[in-house]
Amino acid sequence: MPTRFGVTPPPEGGGQPLPHHEVAGLGAGPANLSLAALGVNQLPGGIALFERREGPAWHPGLLGSGTQLQTSWIKDLVSLADPCNRLSFLNYLVSTGRIYAFLNAQYDSIPRLEYARYLAWASGELGCVRYGTPIEEVDYAGGRFVLSGQGGAVATADHVVFGLGTRPDVPSCFVGQEESEGVVLAEQLESHLGTVSSKPYEQVIVVGGGQTGAECVLNLLQRGYRDIRWIGRRPWFAPMDDSPSANDFYRPTYLRFFQGLPEGVRERYAAEQTLTSDGVSMATLQQLYQANYEASLREGRSPVMMLPGRSVVEAAQRHGTVALWCERDWGGRERHAARFVVLATGRRSTPLPLSARLLELMETDAAGEPVIDSDYSIRWKHSETHRLYVQNRSRVGHGLADPNLSLLAVRSAVILNSLLDRQAFAIRDEQMSTVWA
Repeated sequence: MPTRFGVTPPPEGGGQPLPHHEVAGLGAGPANLSLAALGVNQLPGGIALFERREGPAWHPGLLGSGTQLQTSWIKDLVSLADPCNRLSFLNYLVSTGRIYAFLNAQYDSIPRLEYARYLAWASGELGCVRYGTPIEEVDYAGGRFVLSGQGGAVATADHVVFGLGTRPDVPSCFVGQEESEGVVLAEQLESHLGTVSSKPYEQVIVVGGGQTGAECVLNLLQRGYRDIRWIGRRPWFAPMDDSPSANDFYRPTYLRFFQGLPEGVRERYAAEQTLTSDGVSMATLQQLYQANYEASLREGRSPVMMLPGRSVVEAAQRHGTVALWCERDWGGRERHAARFVVLATGRRSTPLPLSARLLELMETDAAGEPVIDSDYSIRWKHSETHRLYVQNRSRVGHGLADPNLSLLAVRSAVILNSLLDRQAFAIRDEQMSTVWA
C-alpha cells in the first residue's frame, strides 16, 4: 500500500512516464500560491501548480485606478501563519525597492494593482507554476490521480488541491448576451471602453450593487459618461461592515465555532453576515457620492441615478439599444434602456473538473456537491492515502472567510497540517473577548 508520500510507479504498458508530483494544485491564484509559499519548506517534494492562463494575472480587468483591496495587507499569502516567510508582502516591498515610496503614500488600503504585482512576484520566486496548462479532468487510476488537459494526460499526483477561483455569475435573463456589444461583464469593461462606439451622453446601466458595481460606476464617471443608472437588488447600496465586531467573524476561533454549527444555522449566519464581506467600501461610496454631487454643481444635474430595490427580470437588444425590465421590491415593473449594460452581479465557483469515476467514489450532499471536511478535504474512498482538498468553495461549510482573502494563510496552514499529519503550523488565536460558545 502506498504511504501518504509514497512513490507512485510509472504508467503500465511502457511508454514515457508522466511527470509525477506529490502535491498538485489546480489554479495559481492567491489560494494555491499561499499553499505553495507555506509548503515550500514543509512538503518533501514541493508542490506543482497548473494554471490555465499564459502568465501571472489576478482579475486583470478589475485593477483600474483607485481600486483598492478590502483586506489588510498583513493578511498576505503567508504572514498570519508564518510571519518570517520570505514571500510576505513586506518582503515583496523591500525586495522590489518599493517600501519607502509605499510607506510615504500612506495607504489605508493597498491598490489592487499592487496586490496583483505581489502575487506575480511570489509566483516568480516560487518557480513551481506551469502556466498555459489547463487541467480539464482529474481522474483516479492505478493508485494515483491523473491530471489531463485537452491533449491527454499531463501529470500524475499523490494529492490534489483545487484552487480554481470563481467566474462571473450571469443572471439568467442575460445568458447568451454577455459576448455581445450591448452587454459587458464588469471585468471586461476597461477593454470594452477602448473599442465601444458609444458617446458619453448616451445612457449606460450598471447592474449589481456591490463593490465591483460601484467601481464600474466610478470608472464610467471618470471616462466622462453623464447618464449612468446603477441598479441594485438591496434596498440601499450597502456599505461593507468593517467594524471590530464584524472582523471577529474572520478569526480562527470563530471559524472553528462556525464549522461545528448545524447546517441550518450556518446557512442563516452566512446570509446574515454577507455585508461583512460583500458590501461596498465606505471610501468608495463616499468617492462616488462626492463625484456625483460635484458634477451636479458644475452641470446642474447628477450624472448617476441610483436605483436600489430592483431586480432585473428581462433583457432584450434591438437596434443598438439594450432594454431592461425591473421588478421593484414595493411592486410593479419599470423599463430602462441603454447603449450598453455592465454586469457586476457577483461570482460563482468554477466547476471542479472531476471525472465521473472519481465523483462516484466521493460522498456528496443533497445538491450533488462533494462533502468538504473541516480541514478542507473531500470525503472519498481513498482519502487515507490520497487526498483531495478544495479552497474557496464552502461559504456555508466554512463561513465567509473561505471566499475571502482574510484567512488565506490560515486555510493553507490547516491544509498543510492535514497533509503532513502533524502540526507544522501553530494557529494561535488568543485574547478573544467575544464568547461564541
